Amino acid sequence: MTRAAKPDTRYAASWAAALQEFLADGTEHVPGAALWSMPREVWTPPPPERCADVVAALAAHNDRRHGERWVPSDTRWLVDDHGEVVGFLDVRLELNEGLRRDGGHIGYAVRPSRRREGHAAAGLRAGLALLGEVGVSQALVTCDDDNVGSWRTIEGAGGVLEDVLDGKRRYWVPVG
Repeated sequence: MTRAAKPDTRYAASWAAALQEFLADGTEHVPGAALWSMPREVWTPPPPERCADVVAALAAHNDRRHGERWVPSDTRWLVDDHGEVVGFLDVRLELNEGLRRDGGHIGYAVRPSRRREGHAAAGLRAGLALLGEVGVSQALVTCDDDNVGSWRTIEGAGGVLEDVLDGKRRYWVPVG
């Protein structure tokens, strides 16, 4: 069973391994991984010792407005029953103009070796539950038009396709 855990240094080794796996796969943007909090040369490869810095950066970032680009958010790490970080989740509690176009309320990423095990669906459900706690009734969730796995996950959660805009599928998903 996958749970959405608050970022914590007890997951440092697994966090670093997950990021390394994304990097090896060529992934540049990992929602919820807080890569924005450190220079690229630091996270290539990510040393477990940097986990404390990332946990602190996420704590400082979450639930605060940071200019026009950032909105209050709740970041979680997707953790399996063995305590392994299998992915990341970023729940934006509000939308700005950029997120309405691309990004939406929920961003999630599952490490390549752990895909097709239901972790994305669990992360999406957890994100929807967090949005429900703050009174959001419908969540905007987007994905690349060619990411069949992601759009199937979104549709499986009840997502209704609004449109495809600049290669991004935009869905509205009921919360609750």
